[in-house]
Amino acid sequence: MERTLTIIKPDGVEKNVIGEIIRRYEEKGLRVVALKRIKQTKDEAMGFYIVHKDRPFYDSLTDFMSEGPIVVIVLEGEGAIAKVREIMGATNPEEAAPGTIRADFAANIERNTVHGSDSPESAEYEINYYFSQLEICG
Repeated sequence: MERTLTIIKPDGVEKNVIGEIIRRYEEKGLRVVALKRIKQTKDEAMGFYIVHKDRPFYDSLTDFMSEGPIVVIVLEGEGAIAKVREIMGATNPEEAAPGTIRADFAANIERNTVHGSDSPESAEYEINYYFSQLEICG
């Protein structure tokens, strides 16, 4: 069983599609093993997205990710990382396949509703960034 992190970003929380997004993950065989709604600071968002610190979108991304509540979720299942990325769709919603989360709910490439870990190493870092082992119930 593989674990991954997904985040429902402030735009998804604001649109009140939390339940619909979780349903889509569960429908594809993934199981929620940890979940919480938080409001992170700009510094906390900067820490999470530190891998992008030299990219031109870093400041606007971390502003966005700290502007409102987010929902952080640990999902578990066979091939969870790839499965979550498939369910989310392409980063740019204009390129996302019909029926994916981003095609259905995202406004643009920055306000794209969800985040998902892109590798086992990222998943481990990201899960540990938001959750202690006591909070993950497999």
